[in-house]
Parts: sequence; structure tokens; C-alpha cells
Amino acid sequence: MDLYTIKEWFTLENVVDLIDKYRSFGPLPGILLPLLEAFLPFLPLFLFVMANANAFGLGWGFFLSWLGASLGALFVFLLVRRYGNSRVFHFLQKNKKVQSLTEWLERRGFGPLFLLLCFPFTPSAIVNIVAGLSKINIYQYMLAVFAGKAVMIFILSFIGYDIVSLIKQPIRTGIVLIIIFILWYVGKHIESRMKNKVHTRG
Repeated sequence: MDLYTIKEWFTLENVVDLIDKYRSFGPLPGILLPLLEAFLPFLPLFLFVMANANAFGLGWGFFLSWLGASLGALFVFLLVRRYGNSRVFHFLQKNKKVQSLTEWLERRGFGPLFLLLCFPFTPSAIVNIVAGLSKINIYQYMLAVFAGKAVMIFILSFIGYDIVSLIKQPIRTGIVLIIIFILWYVGKHIESRMKNKVHTRG
């Protein structure tokens, strides 16, 4: 089974079915799936969040997704912080762009991390790794992750908790698609501006 086949399997319907099958385990699947995405960034976090909102309701679905995604990000950060000097990450530390980004992140701290993590299409795995390689305070990082993920996951949960009405009401579907596009565009714009600042000041 190749990577493409795995990605094709992860539809909203399949993920909801998976969560329903393992409902006897309680909230564990709803936490583990978003947590796994932090380590395997090709997995679709937005589908996991929407599936949780469908399976557990808006409130609990949001909480489980937020907890899993936040813990996953924290685990990645701690692993990189612990083993950042090993050979595995040696090539990243020598990369000039990564060096500039880590130095800039150390100077800026909470603000850029929070903004980047607010948007669903930010490559959060890269953000977590760079933050782990930097000397940013762990408490600043945790605050940015917990707050930023809360904003992002609530937006996705709110969009996805009543997916049936989205399918049946094309106007609402159109509005949701516009919101997603705006979030993507604004997130990419902020990401681009931050990269430019890194290059000019790095």
C-alpha cells in the first residue's frame, strides 16, 4: 500500500466510520488521530477534526481534536528539542533558511507562532520542528500552540459538525468554501510576509 492509496482512503465518511467502530474505546480514537497527524503530516487533520465534530458533537469533538493536535505538536517539539543535535537533524541545522528562521523565531517568540498555528493550511510539522531547533522558551511555545490550535480547530469543527446540511444546502457549502479559501489565502499571505522578514533580517 503506497502513500497515495493511504491518502485516498482518508475521506470524511471513512474517518467517521473508523471513529464509530472504535467508539467503545471512548474518546481515545478522537484524540489519537489528530495526535498522529503531528508525526505524519500527510494525514488530513481537517478531516479528523470534522469527523470528531460529527461523531462526538461540536463541543466534545472540538475538545478531543484540540487535545490530540496540541499534544502531538508538543511531543514533536520535545523530541526535536531533546534530539536536535543528533545526526537525524544535522542537515536541518546546517540549512541557512532553517538557521535564519530559528533565529528570527527566537527574537519574535509567541506572536508569529500563534498566527501561523491559527490557520488550517500552515505546515505545522515544519513549525514544530523549527521551534524545537530554536531556543524559544517551552512555555511560550506551549501557549502559542494551545491558543493557536484552539482557534484553528474550532473553525474546522464549526464548519464540519453538521456536514449533512453542507451537502444538502449548496449556498451554505459555497459560503464554507469561501471561508476556507480566505483562511488559506490569509494564512499563506502571513507565512509569505514572515519568510520575507526572515530573509531581510536573517
